[in-house]
Amino acid sequence: MHASQVRSAGLGLALVSAFAFGGSGVAAKPLIEAGLDPLHVVWLRVTGAALVMLPVAWRHRDLPRRKPALLAGFGLLAVAGVQAFYFAALSRIPVGVALLIEYLAPALVLGWVRFVQRRPVTRAAALGVVLAVAGLACVVEVWAGLRFDVLGLALALGAACCQVGYFVLSDQGGDEDRPVDPMGVIAYGLLVGAAVLTVVARPWSMDWRVVAGGADLGGASVPAGLLLGWIVLVATVLAYVTGVVSVRRLSPQVAGVVACLEAVIATVLAWVLLGEHLTAPQVAGGALVLVGAFIAQSSTPKAPSGPVAGSDPLPDARALSADSPRG
Repeated sequence: MHASQVRSAGLGLALVSAFAFGGSGVAAKPLIEAGLDPLHVVWLRVTGAALVMLPVAWRHRDLPRRKPALLAGFGLLAVAGVQAFYFAALSRIPVGVALLIEYLAPALVLGWVRFVQRRPVTRAAALGVVLAVAGLACVVEVWAGLRFDVLGLALALGAACCQVGYFVLSDQGGDEDRPVDPMGVIAYGLLVGAAVLTVVARPWSMDWRVVAGGADLGGASVPAGLLLGWIVLVATVLAYVTGVVSVRRLSPQVAGVVACLEAVIATVLAWVLLGEHLTAPQVAGGALVLVGAFIAQSSTPKAPSGPVAGSDPLPDARALSADSPRG
């Protein structure tokens, strides 16, 4: 497969991942309004996805022996860490501020690539990050609830750092002769995340009657199980699978900028499905995020860390609460 084809496929997968992650909020919000605690929604989401991926985990049962640190890191950071830190931050600072700080992750990824991995960062990727973060500030209308809480800001920054872990760890393809299948990494990451979130969320105290009942989605009554199915299958399983593969086909820094579209997609879906009003700054901010993502994806892709399992070898070269797409 040629580098240009790999890049196009990676960009397409990144967009699918952004849409899938961005669609979690509109499905989670009715469940929360119906009486479920946000942390319980997150636990149902991750645990349900882990159960769906159990056959994949069994198929790759050699992975815990080969890559224990990678699997533990993905589960702790990319799955459980982002959500735990984000919810903790929400208890102290406004949602918009928490979201903005969490989505500083693409800028932090650039710093990781440049200063830790000591690899060059293209100007297009850097400019894309700046534009995307500025646009995101408008989308979440960060000025509407701006206030400072040192601990809350630190917790939100923790969520951003965990999201950096998602992009960096997703890029770990393993040895050239024994690539790590991203499906196996996701499956075991979800299992680790589910175990950690079980301790945090304490699902035994959940009101299970809400899951068996209905919820209001934009004035229409929808079975809660249907919304939960969307969150598990689309907003988690599909989102993580397409997201991890897209990082390997693009690069962490480019995929990170495209992931900023999640917040834009979440806002637009809330407008369409939940009737939430879009302001002029939000529309302008969404356009700015799109411009930033377009500029970032035009940067030259890096060489791979290893072949993507299940794909052709590459010749030259080789993205929760009701408001948080990934958390």
